[in-house]
Amino acid sequence: MQALGRQVLVEYYDCDQDVINDVAQIESILLEGTRKSRASIISHNFHKFSPHGVSGTVVIAESHIAIHTWPEYGYAAVDIFTCGETIDPWIIQEHLKDCFNSKNVSSMEMKRGMFKVEEGQELLFKPKDAPNFSMSN
Repeated sequence: MQALGRQVLVEYYDCDQDVINDVAQIESILLEGTRKSRASIISHNFHKFSPHGVSGTVVIAESHIAIHTWPEYGYAAVDIFTCGETIDPWIIQEHLKDCFNSKNVSSMEMKRGMFKVEEGQELLFKPKDAPNFSMSN
């Protein structure tokens, strides 16, 4: 079985409330972490809620990074989804932990798009090149 991608779900607790309530800082931190992982940034969009909280996404050629914060609880939820093996999502996870001053982090990784492939073949990540593989059940 081979996977098209990896999804890391991260929960940051006991974060610096001022940092995770600042839309400009959140945008800068996510973009910097994404660049550190060597992902290819396509676009990004962030929104500040009233009275508090930030949501945003960074679309990358390899998939996406999404965040939503609850500053009143010192909490941020992040979804890091990368396709292929060239991007390390854990670089992003660690960068955000440091920048948010999170004292408690919970993370889990899931494989996404699991397919059976013939011996000697590899799963390709671009639709035009992808052969017809069977899905696992």
